[in-house]
Amino acid sequence: MFKLAHISDIHLGPLPPVSKRELVSKRITGYINWKRNRSKHQDQNITASLLKYMNSLNPDHQIITGDLINLGLDSEIENAQKWLEKSFAPRDTTVICGNHDAYVRGSLAKAFKAWSPWVVGDKNKPIKTDKDFPSVRRRGKISIISCNSARASAPFLATGYFKYDQAIRLKEILEVERKTGQCRIVIIHHAPFPNATHKHKRLLGLNNFLQVIKTEGAELILHGHTHLDTHSKIKGPDSDVPVICVPAAYQWAGHKKPASGVNIYNIEKSDKTWQIEVERHGLLKDTDTNFSLINKTKF
Repeated sequence: MFKLAHISDIHLGPLPPVSKRELVSKRITGYINWKRNRSKHQDQNITASLLKYMNSLNPDHQIITGDLINLGLDSEIENAQKWLEKSFAPRDTTVICGNHDAYVRGSLAKAFKAWSPWVVGDKNKPIKTDKDFPSVRRRGKISIISCNSARASAPFLATGYFKYDQAIRLKEILEVERKTGQCRIVIIHHAPFPNATHKHKRLLGLNNFLQVIKTEGAELILHGHTHLDTHSKIKGPDSDVPVICVPAAYQWAGHKKPASGVNIYNIEKSDKTWQIEVERHGLLKDTDTNFSLINKTKF
């Protein structure tokens, strides 16, 4: 059995010092939001407790589906690199970027470079733009296929984009992995199904993604962005494909969205089909350190 852990939307805090020059951009709205909301909560303690709990579950591999940072600051990218170096072995952890990692123009390329050991595929091909995706990491019979939806968007928007040329490459990869009998885990930051979130946070090019999965299928799709503990489905060639999100790593008990959590996927092959059990683990009420198993689902 292969045990895969999934966390997302870390939004590392506290914010480093921000100059007035850095705020003359889309960052000003994000900065105000931070000051009004998250600065009042010691959510970095929640994230630290989450990592400790996740490690106690002994996963074989860990996935982080984006938004490690908040405003795309150079200092944030550097801090996230140090956080990754301290907490995650590159071979055992796969990272993709989210819209906050690409908050302003230029941030995404810097994040790709700084976080490269956790982002690149098995061939170690440098990741510079979305043209270098999807990337593939094979861990035994498990193939982790990273897609990119992150991009800098206009103020008050958090949209992602899945372009047609990336869809073509994803289709080719899914076909190869299927023919070699791999369990195909597709990861992307933005929610890849209709009506998943508000219009200003949606995935542009969604139909490109949906058409590829409808044609080639996948065993599992993981995403972040919405900060919700949702389990949805989209059409595959033979059956529906599960699409699962996990709450944001920092979310405190009492937050308007589900509190911090980690999903564990127990994956094994039975005859010719892949069996996957998802365990949802979450932060207990009225605490910022104690996590527990919430439920299990098989599909």
